[in-house]
Amino acid sequence: MIRDDLTLQTDLTEHGQGTGPIRSRRPAYIDFFPPCNNACPAGENIQSWLALTQEGKHFEAWQKLTEDNPFPAIHGRVCYHTCEESCNRGAIDTSVSIHSVERFLGDLAITEGWKFSKPKRKTQKSILVVGAGPSGLSAAYHLARLGNDVVIYEAGPIAGGMMNFGIPAYRLPRDVLKTEVARIEDLGVTIELGRKVTDLLAEKTSGNFDAVFIAIGAHIGKKTDIPARDANKILDAVTFLKDVELGRAPQIGRRVAIYGGGNTAMDAARTAKRLGAEEALIIYRRDREHMPARF
Repeated sequence: MIRDDLTLQTDLTEHGQGTGPIRSRRPAYIDFFPPCNNACPAGENIQSWLALTQEGKHFEAWQKLTEDNPFPAIHGRVCYHTCEESCNRGAIDTSVSIHSVERFLGDLAITEGWKFSKPKRKTQKSILVVGAGPSGLSAAYHLARLGNDVVIYEAGPIAGGMMNFGIPAYRLPRDVLKTEVARIEDLGVTIELGRKVTDLLAEKTSGNFDAVFIAIGAHIGKKTDIPARDANKILDAVTFLKDVELGRAPQIGRRVAIYGGGNTAMDAARTAKRLGAEEALIIYRRDREHMPARF
């Protein structure tokens, strides 16, 4: 008796488009980035240096971290740490405090006096970097590690760019900033302060540079359309913070209003209080829940 309600025998030769016994295709094994790595704005290999730190291999962890980011002590203090928002540990209890571990490694490197390894071979190429802010310093660092001779021309009186002029010292201590910049100089990078570039081609030619990296920064604050703005005592936050850092703090009254709800607004408000303002009033167009400030 033939039963017609049984499942027919599977033809394995046609199974899975050639992945059965008779194979015409091979599986591809892909090592995907974990969510923390993928969310890191600096592109760090977070899983790697966290694993080394967990094993107690702190120097190796710092070396792995600084393959991508030369400023761990700075980054560990001021980064928005979006990696922690994507950390899948948060689905179990709480996210790993990645930025705290990064700060620990950065501070340990300063305490122990760790230095970057200098390149074993030189390319005989010379690169000019215009601007000694975070972009210029990072570019100089990576170029120097590849064996290039790097010179930075900085128009200002100090290296660091907006890390120095846009982030108050209470969030980023200046000795930490100077130490991490000095470590890049120790790698062989030359920084010339007070050197403003007005003719890029002339500087490239006269210095016999093979290439130029432009990192002039964004030191201009956003302007808001406020009626009769120029007739009142209104400053943009970027200029305000920069003047305070340079020792040119403006005279402020007892009450200061700050328009905005981001990190710069918070820094401006806290700086105003430190300058003696009795009240720092933050005005924002949305509610507190939608304020973009993270600090």
